[in-house]
Amino acid sequence: MSHSRFDTRIHDSVRSAGAFAVAAMRVTRNFCGVSIAAGLVAGSVQTAFGAGYPVKPVRIVVGFAPVGGADVVTRILSQKLTAGLGQTVIVDNRPGAGGSIGAALVAASAPDGYTLLGVSSSYAVIPILYKNLPFDPVKDLVPVALIAEAPLLLVVHPSLPLHSVGELITYARTKPDQLNFASGGEGTSGFLAGELFKRLARVNIIHVPYKGAGPALVDVIAGQVQMTFSSMLASLPHVKSGALRALAVTSTQRSPVLPQLPTVAEAGVNGYSRTTWYGVLAPARTPASIVARLNAEIVAAVNSSEVESKLMTDGARPKAGTPQQFHDYLLTEIALARQIIQKAGVPQ
Repeated sequence: MSHSRFDTRIHDSVRSAGAFAVAAMRVTRNFCGVSIAAGLVAGSVQTAFGAGYPVKPVRIVVGFAPVGGADVVTRILSQKLTAGLGQTVIVDNRPGAGGSIGAALVAASAPDGYTLLGVSSSYAVIPILYKNLPFDPVKDLVPVALIAEAPLLLVVHPSLPLHSVGELITYARTKPDQLNFASGGEGTSGFLAGELFKRLARVNIIHVPYKGAGPALVDVIAGQVQMTFSSMLASLPHVKSGALRALAVTSTQRSPVLPQLPTVAEAGVNGYSRTTWYGVLAPARTPASIVARLNAEIVAAVNSSEVESKLMTDGARPKAGTPQQFHDYLLTEIALARQIIQKAGVPQ
């Protein structure tokens, strides 16, 4: 979905989110100020909201379609959280606009810990690409915990006569505008990975956006689009089955799951590195006691042998930590995403 169509769709209910295309330092100040303010407000109401939490099912909204990496990771987490919290944890997919639709829903929800947001690294792009939203991505949602980090896989449909990154680059240069890459939409992890690849490899590959990484992957498997940069969690089973051919991983180091597969950088694209991450956020003003409880349960779940094994088997690395660590990590990701988007010439 283009920015203009998204803005039109929500125009009647939006309020300006301010000037998002500002320097990273200003974003940092906003985040820090909000964190302090949210903590003060939360402290005053935590007794009212936090007592006995949770007493009913908890919903984690994912702003992407099923099958994509964010959906896979959140579902793995939700199963363990159900046991830890003693209440059913439901995953609710609300795809569209690079995850903004789901994020807006959670931002408008009651700050009581019963509606959360499962995000991927594309969340760091929302304050850069979308100007008019019904919520402020910086002020209206607060970090709870990181879950995991994982490389993406550069995969192609097996019908393409390509077996390496070098062959892909040669093909793209000799047949300009004939290769397409699918992603979950502008600003998503796959989009950023693809745009960075195009710039560093000096090739022109046409971007085909979808309403989520899941539908994008499905069309690559079907041969409707030739390639994609997909989360390892979503694409690895299809690589193993032969439905997709993996050419490289996007991280700086090879994956222990596919040790024979080179990184994009060592395959010839110097300086290339992109990973995706997954985490959980809550509406601003959620009581500190509830954020702390959720953080503790997520950390325990991610560090459990059961969840850790599932994540690592699918190529992800557990990366749980404190809300503050997630906050700092998010600031860094916003700055990195801004660099890629600006250099790719994406309108902001």
